[in-house]
Amino acid sequence: MSVGSAEPADWPQFLGPGRDGRYAGDAKALAATWPAGGPKVVWEKKVGRGWSSPVVAGGRVFVFHREGDVEVLECLEAGTGQAVWRAEDATAYRDKFDFDDGPRSTPTVSGERVFTLGAAGLLASRDVATGKQVWAVDTRKAYGSDEGYFGMACSPLVEGKAVIVNVGGKAGGKGAGVVGFDAATGKLLWQATDHEAGYSSPIAATVAGKRRVLSLTRDGLVSLAPESGEVDWVYKFRARTNASVNAATPVVARDQVFLTASYGVGAALLTWGEARPTVVWEGDEALSAHYATPVLFEGHLYGVHGRQETGCEMRCVEWATGKVKWTKEGFGAATVMLAGDAVLALTEDGELVRVATTPAEYNETARAKVLGGGVRSGGALADGLYFARDGKRIVCRDLRR
Repeated sequence: MSVGSAEPADWPQFLGPGRDGRYAGDAKALAATWPAGGPKVVWEKKVGRGWSSPVVAGGRVFVFHREGDVEVLECLEAGTGQAVWRAEDATAYRDKFDFDDGPRSTPTVSGERVFTLGAAGLLASRDVATGKQVWAVDTRKAYGSDEGYFGMACSPLVEGKAVIVNVGGKAGGKGAGVVGFDAATGKLLWQATDHEAGYSSPIAATVAGKRRVLSLTRDGLVSLAPESGEVDWVYKFRARTNASVNAATPVVARDQVFLTASYGVGAALLTWGEARPTVVWEGDEALSAHYATPVLFEGHLYGVHGRQETGCEMRCVEWATGKVKWTKEGFGAATVMLAGDAVLALTEDGELVRVATTPAEYNETARAKVLGGGVRSGGALADGLYFARDGKRIVCRDLRR
């Protein structure tokens, strides 16, 4: 079974089953409001450091974190939090800014394998049932990639036979910006571009009748063929200042692609083309997301605008024009997901906020404190249960009616 054929209610990879932040389960079964204490606590468990998001597949939760000098991948029962297995890899990664030394990348569950990318660049495949390592590649050592500002953060994308990662290396003088590995063996399938690694994760989509991988690297958006790595084109998209990052994942709708970043870059809506994309609109006035990918619902984007360290706003923006429909000031940094006709935002302060997708006005229907502060990872929603973590614990809350 591949990620694409996962159970509808699962959340098996970064940004959910379609890598678009959209819950594929029965959203009508979810509550529109919560009690004073928030949604019911099902269980919680202590975990280590990191900004990796939990994922859920086949009734199990996978959480990637750091304890001491090891990166830990834990498999837990989704309904109880009971441990199924635990796997460890030694790490010497140190955050240059002393923010967090844990992994940034979110695991990807595909069929009988779970793939992880550590902060120092160790790409590993493990057996879903046992946690036993199948293969591993030290991508920084193999391809000469730079550590960057905050370590390796790309969440692996499984597309066909390939596991695709924005490595950002220059192996033997040949570009290894985006690299495809054989999912079964870890062997190199292809390498493309000489781009440095960004903090965005690639997405696979069918555009203009063709299956393509769209990867927002440090330099810009790359469109390429997933089976060969052949590059269609590159759309430059980065800040003038070097002290900047591209972090949000591209959002795809039909044959159009939306990009967003902070540091004066702003946003752009592109129409995919064979040789180059066409710019529909662009600018820094609509939705400039620092790291959180917005969600799209009925022709409108919902997401967080602004730099994390200087304050963020929640916004609704019209997809076709970039027109800002409403702004909620003082909302703060947050990650977002779409559950039916509602946005679930997990703030940096550990609050879970439910916002109705109403373009006419900001309409908050529920809010609850579910975690401590310093939350950068996104939540996971599977079969009505919501999973989220900070640098100390993972919690499971029941969002069902």
